[in-house]
Amino acid sequence: KLILLDSLLQEIQIVHTKLTMKFYYEYLGSKILAGFDTYKYSSKDTSPLSNYVMHPFWNQVVKICPRWVAPNLLTFVGFLCCIGHFGLLALYDYDYRSATAGPDVSGLPDVPGGVPVPSWAWVGVAVFLFLSHTLDGIDGKQARRTGSSNPLGELFDHGLDSWATIFITGAVYSVFGRNDDGLSVPLFRMFCLFWNIYLCFLISHWEKYNTGVLYLPWGYDFSMLGSFVMYLTTGALGMGIWKTELLWGIYPAQIMEPACYLANVGMTLPIAIYNIRQSYKEGTGKNRTFTEAMRPLVSTNLALILFFIWVLRSPNNVLEMDPRCMFLLTGTVFANICCKLIIAQMSNTRSELFSVILIPLALTVTAVLVIPGMSAGRELAILYGLTGFVLLAHIHYGTCVVAEMCDHLNIRPFHIKHVQGREKVSPAAEDSVRLLSSEESPV
Repeated sequence: KLILLDSLLQEIQIVHTKLTMKFYYEYLGSKILAGFDTYKYSSKDTSPLSNYVMHPFWNQVVKICPRWVAPNLLTFVGFLCCIGHFGLLALYDYDYRSATAGPDVSGLPDVPGGVPVPSWAWVGVAVFLFLSHTLDGIDGKQARRTGSSNPLGELFDHGLDSWATIFITGAVYSVFGRNDDGLSVPLFRMFCLFWNIYLCFLISHWEKYNTGVLYLPWGYDFSMLGSFVMYLTTGALGMGIWKTELLWGIYPAQIMEPACYLANVGMTLPIAIYNIRQSYKEGTGKNRTFTEAMRPLVSTNLALILFFIWVLRSPNNVLEMDPRCMFLLTGTVFANICCKLIIAQMSNTRSELFSVILIPLALTVTAVLVIPGMSAGRELAILYGLTGFVLLAHIHYGTCVVAEMCDHLNIRPFHIKHVQGREKVSPAAEDSVRLLSSEESPV
């Protein structure tokens, strides 16, 4: 029996090796990998919430975590929790209609009220988000307390953060729902808000690409804590609380929209431009030419243009048919492009000008607009097909990049490599560096 079991295990290993070799692709190459060897993380964080509330809390939480738990595992589980809070709402509110107010509130007799998401589900969403934020907050601290910091951690963390933008924003929209009742944000304007948030995330890494320093935005912790409180409030008081008129006929959702633009476009972009300008004046940044400095923005803006063309020119109003799938597609395309920018700024290599992920998107948009007689069912099938392809492509890209990094650094992604004579690390309680500045840490 032992001989048979050993033979079976060997066969499984052979099959696994063949499959790995068949689907494995080297996305990085020796030049980019060599760039990681000299990488050193640099960040600045001036957020009072982060420095005086979140870090002291995370410093205590990380002490509960066993030292044998790999930081990257914390990052990955946190990301799964982020998907979980989005997925739980998708089960009860896939089409974003649960929050629709009834005729007695909206004054629209032809618009039926939505079926509310259960209170327990909102509590579950809040718990998932809290766990996601907390695990994302202690992964770097865990790396420092175990002496397992390396560049893969930051890449892994930031890469998943770029993808999390769709899940965090998509969950928030369920609180307010579509604008069928006239008391929320219309689908197209929410679609614009998604891109506003994507660009805000991109700008932070574009700023680092040019300055060498990640200036941590204040909005992240405020938005995560705000969403957590909002979900608990919804669970306790019901979804109707967000359909209450505040002042002058304004409703909560209609305040959220301009607030997002003010925070992102009104603050993040001007501050990033100022920091880049200062780095040029003081000679502390990369001092790239204007065209080289702008390269990282090209692919994302091309994606934005292609998606807006599809949504605005769709023969069947594809955004109205399945907004959640369209949001997921846009967020995954953005994450794929952003990951390549993160790799470029970490390895100090030239950012790509045109992302390959744009090719299937461009072909799809062209087909939808050019093929005559495009039915709603066919366009929806095309949307689902492209979303599935992009999801698989992005997962493949991420998996292969992590494998390349692990081979180069001689580590395993979810395992702490114990080295004899390793230098002792100070307790996590002494760690005052913001989580994102420790994202280089997870193994």
